[in-house]
Amino acid sequence: MDEQNFLIYESPIGKILIEGNRKNITAVSFYDKQEEVVQSAIPLLKICANQLQEYFTGKRKKFSIPFDLQGTDFQQRVWFEVGKIPFGHLKSYEKVAIKIKDRKIVRPVGNAVGRNHLAIIIPCHRVIGKNGDLTGYAGGLWRKQWLIEHEQYYLLNLNQ
Repeated sequence: MDEQNFLIYESPIGKILIEGNRKNITAVSFYDKQEEVVQSAIPLLKICANQLQEYFTGKRKKFSIPFDLQGTDFQQRVWFEVGKIPFGHLKSYEKVAIKIKDRKIVRPVGNAVGRNHLAIIIPCHRVIGKNGDLTGYAGGLWRKQWLIEHEQYYLLNLNQ
């Protein structure tokens, strides 16, 4: 088993901790702690950081890195569906639930979205309440708002 390696990427909305091994990215999360992280220089982590940089500069809309996201079958289905939400677009938890099974599973869908360990890569920031409210985000609602506005800005400017 490959050992876990770490890299900190300094984004416009704070530090992002990238975790992975030589084969897969296993987590991308906001890192608000003050503790230092022993960083690794394995190529895949650098590729992920470069793709995040391209995302933040509006040059990348989809990520193309190998990842291994551990979860239940249900969580995997939710994350797969969330991964299909296009750059700059939003979808309600209810619409995700309907795509997976039925609208009665909105709460479990929300729980699965909250357990996504690949922030930005699996774009859980694009999932909102059915009334348009921003609800829950592991990185904080201010980051969710920033990411939505960032994508909509580039989407509007690239389509003109």
